Amino acid sequence: MAQANDPDRWAQWRFAIIGPLLAAPPPQGQLRAALQALADKTWSHPIDGTAVQVSFATIERWFYQARKADQPVIALRRRPRGDHGCRRALSAAVIQALTAQYQRHPGWTVQLHYDNLVAWHQAQTDLPPLASYSTIRRFMQARGWQRQRPPKRQTPGAQQAAHRLQQCEVRSYEVDYIHGLWHADFHHGSRRVLTASGAWITPLLLCFMDDHSRVICHLQWYAHETTEVLVHGLSQALQKHGLPRALMTDNGAAMQAGEFHAGLSALSILHEPTLPYSPYQNAKQETFWATLEGRLMAMLEGVTDLTLARLNDVTQAWVEQEYHQRRHAELDATPRHRYLNAKGVGRTCPAANALRQAFRCTVVRKQRRSDGTCALAGKRLEIPNRYRHLAQVSVRYARWDLSAVDLIDPRTGQVLCPLYPLDKTANADGRRRVVEPAAADTTPPVATTGESLPPLLAQYLRDYAATGCPPAYLPLPAKETDA
Repeated sequence: MAQANDPDRWAQWRFAIIGPLLAAPPPQGQLRAALQALADKTWSHPIDGTAVQVSFATIERWFYQARKADQPVIALRRRPRGDHGCRRALSAAVIQALTAQYQRHPGWTVQLHYDNLVAWHQAQTDLPPLASYSTIRRFMQARGWQRQRPPKRQTPGAQQAAHRLQQCEVRSYEVDYIHGLWHADFHHGSRRVLTASGAWITPLLLCFMDDHSRVICHLQWYAHETTEVLVHGLSQALQKHGLPRALMTDNGAAMQAGEFHAGLSALSILHEPTLPYSPYQNAKQETFWATLEGRLMAMLEGVTDLTLARLNDVTQAWVEQEYHQRRHAELDATPRHRYLNAKGVGRTCPAANALRQAFRCTVVRKQRRSDGTCALAGKRLEIPNRYRHLAQVSVRYARWDLSAVDLIDPRTGQVLCPLYPLDKTANADGRRRVVEPAAADTTPPVATTGESLPPLLAQYLRDYAATGCPPAYLPLPAKETDA
């Protein structure tokens, strides 16, 4: 059914009535009879299809409007009212009060604004009756006064983000190539799962999505949101699909960890965090969460014995068998089809051991001279004797894996040697290794004869002798027994 306010449909209906008169004008003196004949006919209403008749005066007005115009259909359109857009039912005082109220409380609903406006109006005595709720709602919509929910955290950063959202427009975007940009985010699940220890937990879903194709590079449910979990999931995504050019995340603690930043830098992946308190920049992930909750999690409503492993199994199957093969309305294709047919800028992923070594942070520690160790995460690590001359050492490690700790060159980042924890039990047997020469000491030792004085002391003796003064001391007289 057509809309009642469609101007073209009404104009075409009117033109269909008087069009025959324009195509074949009646002879002189017979125009009135032709118009009366049209007025006597029954016409189908353009909106609801009912039978209607049009008066002689109306048809006559339409005829002269169309005959004088170069474009008759446009001339037969409904003309907007002269007071269109004006709010005659709202006085200047009411508009001023509503404007001030909205500026103070932009998070209120229209109904709440109207209820407060009614209370304010009742306290006034010299104002006309207040307009209806519908009038107030249309007035606010015309001004673009939408409900703006206040930030959950009243911090300067949250307030600045809310102000930026009000002042700057929000537009959808998409990169041009596969692997040009990935999105990463955590999602709090809506179902609890039972762990092996018998505890109920609410798992979190970590997902990596390609921006251009919407393909899910990897997703997995975890019990916690940590940097170890983030690196674990990202490593699997990289091994499946290769290295992207950029990765967009929020500003969570796991995304700001040193290991994560170091790994992205080592793999030449540009980290593009979203602006603080601006989750709409990662809206593609938010849309995917809605799809996942509406389809996958809805099908798991009747499953009672749900474990983390079982949840991961069904999630992987749902992504591959439904999501990747289901037509995406915005792409007009399936994510898998677009992924396989679009141009990509990805790179080959390195080996698993290289990925493991990439996601580690570098810290500086003091070397303890007494036993040649340094402290790291509450443990003491042995430093080889050839590096005992270093007052400070640079150590590269991941906080969740102390089995792979390396001593590195701070200038080049090259790994010098692995470091291992101090084994006090093994050192208790009394056996000791021979001290190796320090790395900086490459000059062979010079043998000393004990015959020559140091250069400075010899210079003092020569200068003192040049004065001609005897040594300023009296020797003890020699005894006969000494002779």
